[in-house]
Amino acid sequence: MSQTALMWPFLYFTDDRLSTAELTAARLDGDLVEIGEAFMPADAVETRELRAASFRGVAGVHRAVTHASAAWVHGAIPEPPLIQTLQRAGRTRAAVPVDTRIRFRDVALPASDVETISGVAVTTPVRTLVDLVRDAVVGAGPSQLVDDVLAWRPELLADALSWIETAGPVHHKRAAAAELRRRQDEVTR
Repeated sequence: MSQTALMWPFLYFTDDRLSTAELTAARLDGDLVEIGEAFMPADAVETRELRAASFRGVAGVHRAVTHASAAWVHGAIPEPPLIQTLQRAGRTRAAVPVDTRIRFRDVALPASDVETISGVAVTTPVRTLVDLVRDAVVGAGPSQLVDDVLAWRPELLADALSWIETAGPVHHKRAAAAELRRRQDEVTR
């Protein structure tokens, strides 16, 4: 039995304990449901720990879950994105995943922007919000994701503004800071 099977009895990965055909049949029978990159029993409670653990196979130890994927892991959005977003989670370079369902950035994340959930590196809620705002201001991502994260935890707005104002060089920093200030002004009116 593999380490995944021992650590995550509620998660089923393709070709770990069951084949793809068996997992698909169990899903069609209503016994399993998809959760990120894995399956879980239909009657199990979906938690952030299970959502994060579903990325164990694609993230490994050298990649972090970011952007909308991280927002889903944290519980800010109800459904995982169709394309998962990963980024290097340290100084060690790893092989770039070759998968059309994965967007990968080979830029190291600072350790302060990453937390470990179920053995998987995930950007903190503040860093997740900053990344989503940076994407939204340049049209690379929907602003609805920013709205969803702020509806989930409105207090992140001030923390994200503080993060971006004190950060070193970051792509689209000025536009993101202006967007965060605009949203803060809307809240205080």
